[in-house]
Amino acid sequence: MVQLRLLSLWLALVCLVMAVPADIHGSDPLKVFSQTKGYPLPNQGNIAAHDPNILRYNNNYYMFKGGMYLPVFKSDTLAGPWKRIGTVFDGPSVIQKQNRTRPWAPTTVERNGRFYCFYTISKRGSRDSAVGVASTDSIDNGSWTDHGALINTGEGPQSHIYPYTVSNAIDAAFITDQDSGNPYLLYGSFWHGIFQVPLSDDLLSVEHPRRPDARNLVFLPDRKVKPQEGSFMSYHEPYYYVWFSQGKCCHFSQGFPKMGQEYSIRVGRSKNVRGPFVDKDERSLTDGGGTVVYGSNHGVAYAPGGIGVITSNSSDPDVMYYHYLNTSIGLRDGQARLGYSCIDYQDGWPVAKACKSRGSILRPSYTSTFLAVLFTGTFLWFYR
Repeated sequence: MVQLRLLSLWLALVCLVMAVPADIHGSDPLKVFSQTKGYPLPNQGNIAAHDPNILRYNNNYYMFKGGMYLPVFKSDTLAGPWKRIGTVFDGPSVIQKQNRTRPWAPTTVERNGRFYCFYTISKRGSRDSAVGVASTDSIDNGSWTDHGALINTGEGPQSHIYPYTVSNAIDAAFITDQDSGNPYLLYGSFWHGIFQVPLSDDLLSVEHPRRPDARNLVFLPDRKVKPQEGSFMSYHEPYYYVWFSQGKCCHFSQGFPKMGQEYSIRVGRSKNVRGPFVDKDERSLTDGGGTVVYGSNHGVAYAPGGIGVITSNSSDPDVMYYHYLNTSIGLRDGQARLGYSCIDYQDGWPVAKACKSRGSILRPSYTSTFLAVLFTGTFLWFYR
């Protein structure tokens, strides 16, 4: 009887230890991971991804994400399975900066029958960055032309021109004016926030590159550290929406921020593609505004960000997709997962909802606990 009680205690301890990822030992989960149920658990994309970008085309989904030569995946549903179909690049980017073989934060769009992939060349903590663009006539055949840099900051052509002197050329996003059809590029991270510049009609250069008509859309003026990045822009009549991520995104092995200071997805809106943009409280996004649409929740989904929006069609609602960390799996940078939620609009403001018909919804993983029970049962069977 005493041995059985000891074994039961041992089993409970094994289950407790195995259910907690190794990289959060030493932290109090209740002080780190929000237990709120105010946001839905993510619908699972069933693939590892950080800063994902998804394009819907011909009833298929194409996902681009940072990595060696910028990998491309394809699926007929957001829930996968995702098949890798190639890469944007055959070798290093033509942009002569660091990490040329591993572009990140792509955004791919279709315009006039051609596909354009805006990508980032940079390294962590550096402002010597560039937003480049590659294009192709066929998204499936993998034959892309690298056109090089649209924007340089730190070093490179036009890097001495405002706003490139105060911003960081990463995390590109794209929007078209609903009335004029004019294209615009968003970019920026930390430093002086997120900017918007007009593009030429062929999307291969900034319009009037020596005198860009730039607008600062998102900024934290009163903070020494300005963790705003990963912007996206969408349209839902009659508003344009600027989405962005704010907070600590990753590198949690170095420590966790206070609850609520990790990545969350925020938004502001305007009836003009050029702004100004305000949040739900009418606070300007250039004055630190931003309404939180999605944050950590249920003690399971942590630090969601890298937002993108797939606009509705005749049968589907708007869907926002993002990466997140699952606390029951792990919190290392390479463990980020693709998640998505449907969008409902209340008084013109987006609200995250579960997409119940679009695949499984994230639940806490009990695989570790199951394996511990299985191991213990086998042990007792051998030594009964």
